[in-house]
Amino acid sequence: MAPRKVWQGAMIRNIWAVGRNYADHAVEMKASLPQSPLIFLKAGSCVTEDTSITLPSWSTEIHHEIELALKLNDQLEFSHWGLALDLTERKIQSEAKKSGVPWTLAKSFTGACPLSPLHPFTDFAELENLEIELMVNGESRQRSALNQMIFKPRVLLEFIKTHFPVQPGDLILTGTPAGVAAVKPGDHLEASLGSVKQIWKIN
Repeated sequence: MAPRKVWQGAMIRNIWAVGRNYADHAVEMKASLPQSPLIFLKAGSCVTEDTSITLPSWSTEIHHEIELALKLNDQLEFSHWGLALDLTERKIQSEAKKSGVPWTLAKSFTGACPLSPLHPFTDFAELENLEIELMVNGESRQRSALNQMIFKPRVLLEFIKTHFPVQPGDLILTGTPAGVAAVKPGDHLEASLGSVKQIWKIN
């Protein structure tokens, strides 16, 4: 088996991920809409730039969640954006929710955050009317305009900086729209935001 291709850029310590930030996704998860940003952590070390995704041998139901990722600079401001997959072991997450135990195994396994090349960020206004989409084997699975986020990036950033020990180089995953579903070996994933595209393959 070929070694995983880990992230080669500046070290990413933390991934501050946002749950239920699109109303349609909250509905499909049978969950209430959050009154403030719902933040959970993924380990920075689970970021990978490998376009070949190997699912954990112990997993049974890994779901795709396409997201806009925003990277922070030394001033803790947005500097770059990219497309990311917040891969989730849904069966384990569901069992953890029922038991009231942490989601770490479901969200932070090795390779759980495939990340595209990053692009300079100037202003969310340039992105918010674009549609983020994930196609699996040529079929559209997730699709939404970024302006459908419940909490916009600036609100998320201020909330996270107020409550958590944010570090330069950290990523913020801004939430996923409806349509999450399981992936399996052989699947071909194509993510897009405007004219920017990213392809991944499930091994």
